[in-house]
Amino acid sequence: MSHPATNLHMIQSRIAAACARAGRDPSQVRLVVVSKTRTPEEITAVASGGQTLFAENRVQEARDKIPQLRAPGLEWHLIGPLQRNKVKAALEIFDRIHSVDSLELAEEISKRAERIRPFPVLMQINVGREPQKSGVLPEQALPLAQAMATLPGIVLQGVMTIPPQSLDPEAARPWFQALARLRATIAAAAIPGVQMRELSMGMSHDYEIAVEEGATLVRIGSAVFERS
Repeated sequence: MSHPATNLHMIQSRIAAACARAGRDPSQVRLVVVSKTRTPEEITAVASGGQTLFAENRVQEARDKIPQLRAPGLEWHLIGPLQRNKVKAALEIFDRIHSVDSLELAEEISKRAERIRPFPVLMQINVGREPQKSGVLPEQALPLAQAMATLPGIVLQGVMTIPPQSLDPEAARPWFQALARLRATIAAAAIPGVQMRELSMGMSHDYEIAVEEGATLVRIGSAVFERS
């Protein structure tokens, strides 16, 4: 039976192999372990294997869970949708938010964070134009980046997407390529204060494809925690 530490090693090896295929340095890719629904004990077991970067989908679950963890020095990202009335709590818990999908949400984060510190965020883009998913449409990305750049207390560091679901990992490649092109378009605009260094894309079933297409943050949950 595999252990989370074994799974971590396997995933890192596959990330390194995907980097080699794409001519990338593996140090350019960070593994984000998605710990939603996982217990503090499970998370601590993964952290004991050297993993420091974790992500949660919901503010309330993270607020209840994180104080129970026995592993210090962890970095926490929010990857799920964020309601404006939860922004204050989110800023107290998380180190980065991946799911900014409107100017109104960005403004609320800016207002709450301005007196604390410049808060790093990613813009979520709905590359597949799926009505049930969060994220701005591709043509809205550059205007939103320009608007976000004017807000104090917030730093746009890149983009995130969740592509249309498919059993075939290769089906995600065009969507990952589309996100990479969007990042390049925003970066080429040279907007003051906008960094565009992060591409958050790829999950347990398609992260190798995401790495081949330039992902800097891959969000993996089940492949880490599930025991075979």
